[in-house]
Amino acid sequence: MARQDRAIRTRRSILEAAARVFGERGYASATVEEILNRAGVTRGALYFHFSSKEEVALGVLQAQLPIDRLPERSGKLQELVDHGMVMAYRLQHDPLVQAGVSLALDQGARELDRAAAFRAWSEQLQQILTEARAQGELLPHVDITDTAEFLTGAFAGVQAMSQASCNRADLGRRVCVLLRHVLPSISTPALLAALDLSPDRGRRLFEEYEVGSREAVPPMTGS
Repeated sequence: MARQDRAIRTRRSILEAAARVFGERGYASATVEEILNRAGVTRGALYFHFSSKEEVALGVLQAQLPIDRLPERSGKLQELVDHGMVMAYRLQHDPLVQAGVSLALDQGARELDRAAAFRAWSEQLQQILTEARAQGELLPHVDITDTAEFLTGAFAGVQAMSQASCNRADLGRRVCVLLRHVLPSISTPALLAALDLSPDRGRRLFEEYEVGSREAVPPMTGS
């Protein structure tokens, strides 16, 4: 177990170092040597976990993928709100998630599948919207695919504007503004009034998720 824990920590330290290097220099200019120096690990340690700089970058990109285990809500549009608010909070506090988003928007990273993260977010939103429609939460005219792709792209633009303006300090508020403008065009009026769009909802939900994740890990037992 101790060896596994060390391997997990080493992999995380490599990804965090790569995130800083990619964030400062961009994918194309970053080198494996810089990542090694920043992480303080050997070349062998890096290649034990990753076969190339591209694979390291893909690991960073995956850090921004949607969290699957947020608490389920009876209202599916509340779940849609929750995923956006939690992502906003993660972007404010997790350098690895920040670097993943930056890589997805880095036009110099041509060899990477930068669209994968956008597809993952759109597919999750499509699933939530499909469930929302089944529960009668959507207005009849809503196109699920178009709405999911629009929300994904709009979030990317809002977070980029917030990052440029104030290093994402106001991202929770900006995402609330985005949702307040979009949701009336897709949600039934009765449900809309019940949605929680508080700017601090992302923090509260992420803390709840963290507690749940720790409790889900089985305790270590002696052999």
